[in-house]
Amino acid sequence: MVGELDKIFDSFSQKNLFKNKAVLQSQYTPENIPHREKQIEQVATILAPALRGERPSNLFIYGQTGTGKTLSALYVKDEMLKRARRENVPLKIEYINCKYKKVSDTEYRILAEIIKKLGGSVPATGLPTGQVYNKFLELVESEKQLVIIILDEIDQAVNKISDNFLYNLTRLNSELSKSQIGVIGITNDLKFLESLDPRVRSSLSEEEILFPTYNALQLQDILKSRAAESFKENALEDGVISKCAAYAARTHGDARRALALLMVSGDIAERMGCDRVKIEHVDMANEKIDKDKITSFVESAPRQFQLVLLSIIDLIEKGQGNIFTGDIYNIYSDLCLKSKIEVLTQRRVSDIIAEFDMAGVINARVISKGRHGRTREIKLTIPDQEIKKIKSILIETLNI
Repeated sequence: MVGELDKIFDSFSQKNLFKNKAVLQSQYTPENIPHREKQIEQVATILAPALRGERPSNLFIYGQTGTGKTLSALYVKDEMLKRARRENVPLKIEYINCKYKKVSDTEYRILAEIIKKLGGSVPATGLPTGQVYNKFLELVESEKQLVIIILDEIDQAVNKISDNFLYNLTRLNSELSKSQIGVIGITNDLKFLESLDPRVRSSLSEEEILFPTYNALQLQDILKSRAAESFKENALEDGVISKCAAYAARTHGDARRALALLMVSGDIAERMGCDRVKIEHVDMANEKIDKDKITSFVESAPRQFQLVLLSIIDLIEKGQGNIFTGDIYNIYSDLCLKSKIEVLTQRRVSDIIAEFDMAGVINARVISKGRHGRTREIKLTIPDQEIKKIKSILIETLNI
């Protein structure tokens, strides 16, 4: 057995196609961000007053997944903090990713995380939320300073909590005398603003920036730039980069997916003992990422989304041939009652189904029923062999 393992290890050491794989990973921040110069300048222009001690307008950034929203915001953040340190400007910019359950599933936890980022601490549980707000205010007011909080995937927090915490956060400046707080919200939910209370929307989105999707040529530029740093010379066969870009362009111009495709293609080529990454490796990588993406989507989806998806799976397992929106809603309502979760309106469930369709989890075909209106015929795109796994994840997460 040891000999077999040595062969595997030798193969990887001899067929190393990468010189710096980290360049392709999502947490990497490049020195240059192609095709986002305009958006970066807009973010910098809105936030620049902070460098002279003035609170900038609250900013809302939105666009599809993988359009450079977070990357651009963090790039401006880093450059602003460098400038602030040089000029002794009392500025703090803290980044919170609301996707993580341990951070944003309650108002208490999200405040505790912000306090931690600012150098303070509160118990994991136990204090009244009002007391945690007071702790946060004390920390901010402990010195004259400007604090900007970046809330990435802000829709995840609102879906789990409510938009009240956003309203409270944006109104805290009225209780501060020598410090100020600014908020930047980032989301890939293009309809998120419409779901907010009008008071919250007016206070949060004083300024808005939309990040458009990348086209295939722009994605190729991004991949060429990263590939030059991440792969050894001549490690990529002709056509690999254009193939990765073409696949990603089909999924709303997602640069993150394009980079993941290129990285996973390299991994597959190495495992197969190949001297170069070939187009066939890209096809294999695309299939693998699709499987992993569905699992990740299900695990991170809000509870209401999970309930709707579980309803669809239940109908399929019951052998119902054609599945329509009304059928799903009936099962969904029963599951909500069992879980003691609020039952949404049929229209909102229909919106969730449309979002599943956009994410590629289902195919939804609109069918006219004449004077009885329209409905959707639903087909699940999750492979049959993955359905049991997805269902078990949903049941465990929802505690049904």
